[in-house]
Amino acid sequence: MELIKEKIKKILCIKPRGIGDVVLSTIVINNLKQHFPSATIDYLTEPFIKPALQYNPNINKVVTMGKSEFPLKVAFRIKKEKYDLILDLWSNPRSAQITFLSGVKYRVGFAYRGRKYAYNILATSGRGREHAAEHNLELLKAINVPVISKCIQYFVSLEDDKFGKEYFANNFSKGKKVVGIIPAGGWESKRCDAVKWVEICKAISDKYRAKFLILWGPGDEKDADFIRNSIPDLTVHAPETTLSQMSGLIKHCSLVLANDSGPMHISAALGVPTLGIFGPTSPYGHRPYSPNSDYIHKEDLFCLMCNKLVCPYKHECMLQLSVEDILEKVKKIAGNVLK
Repeated sequence: MELIKEKIKKILCIKPRGIGDVVLSTIVINNLKQHFPSATIDYLTEPFIKPALQYNPNINKVVTMGKSEFPLKVAFRIKKEKYDLILDLWSNPRSAQITFLSGVKYRVGFAYRGRKYAYNILATSGRGREHAAEHNLELLKAINVPVISKCIQYFVSLEDDKFGKEYFANNFSKGKKVVGIIPAGGWESKRCDAVKWVEICKAISDKYRAKFLILWGPGDEKDADFIRNSIPDLTVHAPETTLSQMSGLIKHCSLVLANDSGPMHISAALGVPTLGIFGPTSPYGHRPYSPNSDYIHKEDLFCLMCNKLVCPYKHECMLQLSVEDILEKVKKIAGNVLK
């Protein structure tokens, strides 16, 4: 189907879940705004993801749907909005159903097996060694939208920015370089071991005299406490926060080190120098996506990028990481910032 550019006044992007996935999907926004300057852009996502999008000035509205909400019910709500174009950035079986049932004239999605019926404009389904953020751009190519920007976006609210500023003012001396560390990870195997975090922090402190802010969420308590108790003179244990408040803290860090996780992608999107720590997952497709970010992994390990949720060995991908290599990466992306 040939898309008529002048007919596009309302656009809906669908990306229901995965904090990192949603942040990476924002790579399409600047390109859509440039190509359809008079159109508004909405997002459809699940409620817990809304804070990752709602403060973005380039997004008109965030529409939410329940995780188990009946697709026909969601499609009916979309239909009432009278969108001209849907980009299904998720293209899973459920989002394909919603897109098809919405009745929107231009429906764009990936040509995944069993889902082609839902779309009348298909993008390539292949995933090479491109970054996951750039895979989203295939949808734009399918509708001849020029890619003029490869910038991902995350915006912190004024309230959460104020929270971050006040926390830093109350807990760190003025001018002190603060490195955020994020021990979070959706899988057990993605989490760098707490003892290794302690080793990494000591090495960075020896070189840069930085302080460390331990940023944590549900499920991270044990590792966060271990790190704090092991090096109390070097660390500050962040309070319990919402995702939005954590983003306000991340924004004011000089550098962030993080496991492969949603907060890692938030940090990169905020422009903070970010070093991603990888083991069972591929850094080629999921590394922090910004010019001043990088990743570290143990390149010579036979089981690297195994994608196993639990390590069947001794977690060598984390425990045997070279601290010297980490320091080189830190120097590369944030050496000038930490001076």
